[in-house]
Amino acid sequence: MKKVYWVLVMVIGFTISSCSSEQSLQQYFIASSENPNFMSFDLPSSLLNLEKAEFSEIQKKTASSLKKLNILAFQKKDNNTADYEVQKAAIKTILKSSDFSELMKMNTSFGKATIQLKGDDDTIDEIVIYGDNDEKGLILVRVLGDDMNPASFVQLIQAMEKSDFDGKGLEQLGNLIKG
Repeated sequence: MKKVYWVLVMVIGFTISSCSSEQSLQQYFIASSENPNFMSFDLPSSLLNLEKAEFSEIQKKTASSLKKLNILAFQKKDNNTADYEVQKAAIKTILKSSDFSELMKMNTSFGKATIQLKGDDDTIDEIVIYGDNDEKGLILVRVLGDDMNPASFVQLIQAMEKSDFDGKGLEQLGNLIKG
């Protein structure tokens, strides 16, 4: 059984390293959705309830450009520590690709997180939010949208932090990984 596990890990690792970053991240999402340690789901951006926050017109436009979130959450338990370490290393390898650039690092109630961008100075192809906590697990979120602008996205995040936005949609995501 252990041999099958390690062969599978090596195949996944080879697949991830042999493809372009976009395909690798997409392939990683697909492969991980079959892993019983992961919860995988797609959510519309409306779950975040951003339309209820008080934003400027530019921030509202940015919020409306967000369409969908692809989410992978790994809840760490005593019996899946080895798989957790393998998955954490695989994700970090993908995100270190030259296709992604780091927008910001954050400290959250869950743990440390990073926001990575794929795209150019004018248009973001996708936003990737990754966070891990060696006690709780990890979460990987792909934010997909139309005509997302990097500067506007940073303003949106800052506005969310300063506003009365209650983040109930984000809390729901955090509760999913707590089990």
